[in-house]
Amino acid sequence: MPPKIPDLGKIKQIIPPLSAEMHKGQAGRIGIVGGSEDYTGAPYFSGISCMKLGADLCHIFCEPGAGTVIKGYSPDLIVHPYLRTSQHIKESNLSPKDIVDNVAGVFSRLHVLVVGPGLSRDSVMLESAKSIIEKAKEKNMAIVIDADGLFLVQNHPETVQNYQKAVLTPNVVEFKRLCEAMKLKFDDNERDTMAQKLSNAFGGVTIVQKGSNDLISNGKEVLICDAEGGLKRMGGQGDILSGVIATFLAWGKGYEDGVWKHSGTLESKEISLLAAWSGCRIVRECAKRAFEKYGRAVLTSHLLEEIGPSYASLFEKGTSKI
Repeated sequence: MPPKIPDLGKIKQIIPPLSAEMHKGQAGRIGIVGGSEDYTGAPYFSGISCMKLGADLCHIFCEPGAGTVIKGYSPDLIVHPYLRTSQHIKESNLSPKDIVDNVAGVFSRLHVLVVGPGLSRDSVMLESAKSIIEKAKEKNMAIVIDADGLFLVQNHPETVQNYQKAVLTPNVVEFKRLCEAMKLKFDDNERDTMAQKLSNAFGGVTIVQKGSNDLISNGKEVLICDAEGGLKRMGGQGDILSGVIATFLAWGKGYEDGVWKHSGTLESKEISLLAAWSGCRIVRECAKRAFEKYGRAVLTSHLLEEIGPSYASLFEKGTSKI
């Protein structure tokens, strides 16, 4: 079965209404695990994208060296400097368990977790992230894994094996490495089927295979996002994608919990797939709009200003073609 584009009506079902009857937090509470001294932009891009799409709250769990910087980027983000690198954990008097427990203590206030943006490949940071993912799985939370989080999964596939609320968002290189980790032979001639194969190898996690066309699969269905994007590939766009997908997943959680009145015709198993595709579509639209304005001078930060207009154009203004 060839990849397909989803039905717009299905996607709209998981988008909460803007209503005076809803209170703070019901339109999405996201947690971002990432951010180290060397990488402060990635968790910011992921977190602020959540807010600009329409999530109510975003918490960032990072290293103290990153925390002060990220707080300076935006007062809209709630920053928890709970993580530690191997260099700083001894002087902090914290154990790895303390770090994980501090992060997990906030889980009751979250709908979705994003793991990886700016995390670094420090051994203590990665081990903490691995344990945090396990704690999130115990809470049955949706988890988006990107960047250094994918490096963790590549080396420890059991971290997400069979957890169908996980969404992995690899680029071309990361995808091939995940295939190697799962003993799959990557074949460019069979690219349209590789996301489905990798999803099945992981036991039905949602795979977002980023590329010239994005392919999204939960092992049963394959969606394609082939809309036009920008022509410049600067770093940070994947971080925006992780935040946008997380927001759609948080909205899906609200849909499942009946936070607002709806027909209830959408099955829970469809939410991750639709959320991932919707994220890809919005980010491509953002990239297209930003590139049209700035050309070669376009920056990732320019895409942030296009999230609201892109969402409105695609999902609010009666667009028939997405």
